[in-house]
Amino acid sequence: MKLFCKLKTLWNDFKSRLSRAEKVGLILLVGCIAGLGSLFLYTLRFTTYLGDDPAACMNCHVMAPYYATWAHSSHAHTATCNDCHVPHQNIAMKYFFKGKDGMKHVAYFVTNSERQAIRAEEASSEVIMDNCIRCHSDLNQAAVKTGRIDYMAAKRGEGMACWDCHRDVPHGGMNSLTKTPNAESQVPLPPNPVPEWLQKALKR
Repeated sequence: MKLFCKLKTLWNDFKSRLSRAEKVGLILLVGCIAGLGSLFLYTLRFTTYLGDDPAACMNCHVMAPYYATWAHSSHAHTATCNDCHVPHQNIAMKYFFKGKDGMKHVAYFVTNSERQAIRAEEASSEVIMDNCIRCHSDLNQAAVKTGRIDYMAAKRGEGMACWDCHRDVPHGGMNSLTKTPNAESQVPLPPNPVPEWLQKALKR
């Protein structure tokens, strides 16, 4: 409560020092930031990332080969992208990792630095292997005991990572834009967020 009162006092003090023109300018600045931020989130189709629908990954066309190869794999009916690619210890960790990884993909796309064939980075590799073990625990802990080796142990040479044997699961060996040229015609790409009237105006 004391903190709230202190912040309120500071805010009132700040407002009293501003002239009418400065207040109008501040309102316009905040409005522009809020408007551009909302447009950015709308263009990203932000709400689609809150669920587990694999189609959300299709917001980026570079993911078309990975969606197409997953859709034709044995995992298509049993696991979504999030089942493998985000941690499941708790919901906070899940969305933090998902947001961090998503913004990294946005940065790669905006700077035109995404690779033709995307490879999992260190943090993602650890999450993926943890999820392999989590889903296949009955097999890889009771039968063959591979589930007792985590990703960091495999990195230290104390065992093998799941994909050392199962390299083509679930995306197959052909999973880049050039190796799967027709992938974009096989997947549910999202509609263009640019209004039709603006698209027509830009073509003139």
